[in-house]
This record gives sequence, structure tokens and C-alpha cells, in this order.
Amino acid sequence: MQERPSVRTAEGVVEGVHLDGTVVFRGIPYARPPVGPLRFAAPEPVLPWDGVRPAAEFGPRLRSPGPGRRPRASDDANWLTVNVCTPDPDGSGLPVLVWICCGGYMAGTAADPMFDPTALAAEGLVVVSVQCRMGAEGFALLDGAPSNRGLLDQIAALEWIRRNIAAFGGDPDAVTIAGTSGGAGSVAALLTIPHARPLFRRAITHSVPGLNITPALATEVTAALAERLGVPSTAAGFAEVAPQRLADEVTALCADAPAHRDRWGRLAQLGIVVCPVIDGELLRETPWEALATGGAEAIDLLAGHMRDEFRLFSVMMGVRGTFTDEDVARALDVFAPADPADYRAAYPHAGADELMELVSSDATFRMPSVLLADANAAAGGATFLFEVRWETEVYGACHSIDVPLAFGTLDCPTGVMFFGDAPSRAVRALSDELLDAWVRFCATGDPGWPRYDAERRSTRLLDDPSTTAPYPEERSRRIWQGRPPAPFAPA
Repeated sequence: MQERPSVRTAEGVVEGVHLDGTVVFRGIPYARPPVGPLRFAAPEPVLPWDGVRPAAEFGPRLRSPGPGRRPRASDDANWLTVNVCTPDPDGSGLPVLVWICCGGYMAGTAADPMFDPTALAAEGLVVVSVQCRMGAEGFALLDGAPSNRGLLDQIAALEWIRRNIAAFGGDPDAVTIAGTSGGAGSVAALLTIPHARPLFRRAITHSVPGLNITPALATEVTAALAERLGVPSTAAGFAEVAPQRLADEVTALCADAPAHRDRWGRLAQLGIVVCPVIDGELLRETPWEALATGGAEAIDLLAGHMRDEFRLFSVMMGVRGTFTDEDVARALDVFAPADPADYRAAYPHAGADELMELVSSDATFRMPSVLLADANAAAGGATFLFEVRWETEVYGACHSIDVPLAFGTLDCPTGVMFFGDAPSRAVRALSDELLDAWVRFCATGDPGWPRYDAERRSTRLLDDPSTTAPYPEERSRRIWQGRPPAPFAPA
């Protein structure tokens, strides 16, 4: 029987498992459990332990402790954990990929088989996945609590990685942070935080959302949530609410957000009511503003989006093919960055469904992603851009199709939903290309195609076959040029 591998971290010894030619350590705490008096506090350093700590299982997801019971501070309740997969814990100097699990700032778990890191680790990366507080636990603006607790958690995890990753064979000076959707937005936010920047060298963003909120609107959202809960809009009041009930009420408020359209404006249309707050402290500016004004330093950046980002949501909601001119007019009024007529002029032959998909895809992920690439390139950072264009039969080139491709997890449930039980040779080749681009970028800063700049706008178009060409969504980019996503504010 193979002996279980162990590693001594700064806090104590952890014992992992061998898995598919790699070594995996799961559920390692990087901060104390955020429960009891620490429920809405900034993350506190984890307490050292004696002996050997088992690290074969993922840490727990946020769950309610049961009706009438308050959460207790124990290791079993710790949502703040990291998972490390390494090809060689006895090695040294391996590049490190840090994956931030934070979908839509609302949900996400490293235990999702879509994020299985073994294929990436087999190519020579040390892969770390980070669990942080999400939803109201991580991002609701509460009196008596620091704002942006989810980002503070991520910084604490990066500090843990800085202290400990060499013990797993990784190079603490070769850390690349990465994420998709809210995880990508988290990466973009971390670029702007001065004390976070020394903790990583490169960044990968897939489908950056344009989701940031002003304190004024965040206060209104918290008040609406507190009214639903029947508690004061303070950290002490919210601490009386079981975590699962709080999560459920946030979900219900997201569904009811359109009722607040008159005050919440664009936020009410997106189905997300908590996100990073431009609080003037941790976050002084949006990532686009910070890069443009010198408030953030440029970085080696690999950024990308899907061609048909919105298609996933229109299909899953059962509304694809049903949009009317009135629907498009409302969407343009809410999401167009300037004159709604700009879209009709740029796409004169587009029908209602095509225009709805264009403006929705642009506003949610496509334009925030390309504008981040523009800003980073203008600030002098080595920038590489891609667009996934490979079409699935039902979902097109939709949001999230890239994740199983990049992780090489085509057989996970999400991969099967997109690519079927037997992915074609073309899909496998596409997965190999994107996975290899990640590995190369983490190791060298070059994913294997030309840089993106203001002159050529070279973009890797991931398809069958893949090509490199000028940015393909130039008509939309011109509409949004100079108009990056502004924080949500009261209408």
C-alpha cells in the first residue's frame, strides 16, 4: 500500500493522497472559521495545530447548522480552505496556478469535478483552488463589518500560498491567479489592491463581469435584505440568521430585484444583488479606471470571453427565440453604454433575437473583458486575448463552455452537457490548446499567440481550426470604447 504523502506547512503537517499521478491535499484552512464572533469579520490567521492533519477531503460548503441553532466555530465549519494539487511535493520552482472559486460572487465549490486540477498538474503546474465567502457572507455591506470580505479572504489565501507553496514544490514568485465570471472579477479587483499585488505575478481572466456597486446602492440592497430577514442591517443583526437562510434570502432577493427597478436601475436586471463595493478603502476604483489612471500597475494578463456569452442563460431560462422588439428596446435602455441607437446603427440587419444576445453578451462579459485587455495593454502590460467561437449544438459558444476545456475535464457533468458523452476530436484538440495555453502562460507569460495591442488587436479565435485575427467584435468594442462599466448606483 502506497504511503500517504505529507507536507509541513507553517501552521502544521498535512497528509494528502495520491491521485492520477499527482499528489492532492484538500481542505487546508488558510484562516480561522468565519463563524460565531468571526462571522462577518475580516479573516483571522489560522491557529497552528499539533500532529498530522488529514487533508484528503474538500472543506465544507456553506450550510445551515439547522433550525434554531447558531453556527459554532469549529474546524468542521470552516469555509475558508485551499486545495493543493502538485505533480511533485519534493520538487521546487514549479509555476503555480491559483483558481478562485466565486461564480457570480454568489456560489462555487472547488469540489466541482469541472475544476479537477489533475490534468493541469500533470503538465507541471502546482494548482491551488481557493474557497472564500460569497453572497451576503462575503459581499453584503453591513454596519459593523468590513466590506468586500470575500476579497479579504482571497488575499488571506494568497498570503497562505506565499508562506507555504514552496513546501508543495511551487515557486512563490511564479503565482498566476485565475478565475471565471465572479472569479475573474475577483482577479480584476485584486489587480487594484496594493498589498495584494506582491502576492502574484500574472493573471488569467475568463468572462470578466462588469459588476461593482457603490456604497449608496449597496446600503439599499442590504436594507431590503434585512427587511426580508426581519433583522437590523448590521453585522450583529445578520449574525442572528443561519447561513443557509441568509443564502436563500439573497437568492430570493435576486429573483425579486426587478421590482426595485426604479431605484436599482441596471442592477435590478442582472439577477445579482451583491458584488464588490467600491468602498474607497480596499477598492478605490473599478479595475478599468485603476489601470487607466495609474491606480493599478499593468500585469501579464491572459483574458478572454465567449462569443455567445448570453446564450447559456437564454436557453436555460427557456426564452431563446422569443424576444420581441420591445424586449430589445428595454435591454438597450438598460445596458447600452451611451445612445441605444448605436447598436441598431452598428448592426442594422440584426433581428430582435440577435440584438438581444449581442447587447446582453456585451454588457455582461464580452465588453468588460476586452476593455480590461485594452486598459492593461495601454498601461504597458503584456496582454493576450482570446474568444471561444466553437459552437455546441444547443448552447453555441456560451458562458462557461471554456472551463472544462481549460481544465481538461470534458467528462464532468458540465462538459457532458456541452460536448456530449464522447467529445469529438476537434473538441479534444481545442481543450488541449487552451490547457496548454494556461500552462505556457503560467510558466513563461506567453500562451503561444501574439500579444494584443491597440494597433493589431490580435486575438486567438478558439475554434475548429483556431486562428489568430483582429478582435472579431470590433463594432461592439467601438460602442463601448471609453465607457467601461461604471459601478451600480441608485437611479
